[in-house]
Amino acid sequence: MTRVAAVDCGTNSVRLLIADMPSADGGTLTDVERRMEIVRLGQDVDKTGRLAPEALERTFTAMRRYAELIERHGAEKTRVVATSATRDAANRDEFVSGVVDIFGAVPEVITGDEEAELSFMGATRELAELRPPRPYLVVDIGGGSTEFVLGTSSVQAARSVDIGCVRLTERHLRDDPPSPEQITSAVADIDGALARVRETVPVDEARTLVGLAGSVTTVAGIALGLPHYDPAEIHHSRITAAQVHDVTRDLLHATRAERARIGVMHPGRVDVIGTGSLILDRVMREYGFGAVVVSEHDILDGIAWSLL
Repeated sequence: MTRVAAVDCGTNSVRLLIADMPSADGGTLTDVERRMEIVRLGQDVDKTGRLAPEALERTFTAMRRYAELIERHGAEKTRVVATSATRDAANRDEFVSGVVDIFGAVPEVITGDEEAELSFMGATRELAELRPPRPYLVVDIGGGSTEFVLGTSSVQAARSVDIGCVRLTERHLRDDPPSPEQITSAVADIDGALARVRETVPVDEARTLVGLAGSVTTVAGIALGLPHYDPAEIHHSRITAAQVHDVTRDLLHATRAERARIGVMHPGRVDVIGTGSLILDRVMREYGFGAVVVSEHDILDGIAWSLL
């Protein structure tokens, strides 16, 4: 067994996985630590094109805690990956130098295609046990972007588009709750991006939709009626399109205070969950999926597997 550490720095959260992995291709990851903190690194990046100083400091504070855990658990290999917000930022060198100071390693600011491949790897390695029909369309709804990946055992086509839950909330859903006009504007933005995805990803070939990341897992927890967030109950649950639509409608009509009282809701997702659920709802409507298989395993697990 080899102990590895994976760090995923996204637009909304920074996450850590320390895991023991098999010495050969096969088997499963065994979690040692799995952590997530909402840092909102992508705060105002869509508007300013820069990472805000306070967002950088929130991110570095979380990373310092992660570096202590990595050292404490004796991880032999570490990979730090950054995605949408950092790709878009004019001052990303500040982020890179801060990460080097903390981890002693240069973070990889990966492309949308690389992000898609890692997400697919993390989400699908265990799906064979469930035997859902293939090909899969893996949809990873992040804070700044959403990745669409079609494949069976490997990636056949992928596309990353800038319709993340943080980005679109800042761009469109500014009122609490959002106005019908703001929702209509967000829907038009999402649907335009979904049309662009069709240009390079043959989504109609997919037989199973696999949904990843916090927006999807939170919607699943609400649809399942869970009193609190339970990864074991959420992982590999099957949520229908009707359930997703009902949850989305309720979230978009709720106030911030009402959303904050939902048992499965992480405080850092309260202001962006309506947009995240709307993205999932539009994906299922536009691409004709009757259900989504929800995965707690995603790009973070893909980063870990890439160290095999």
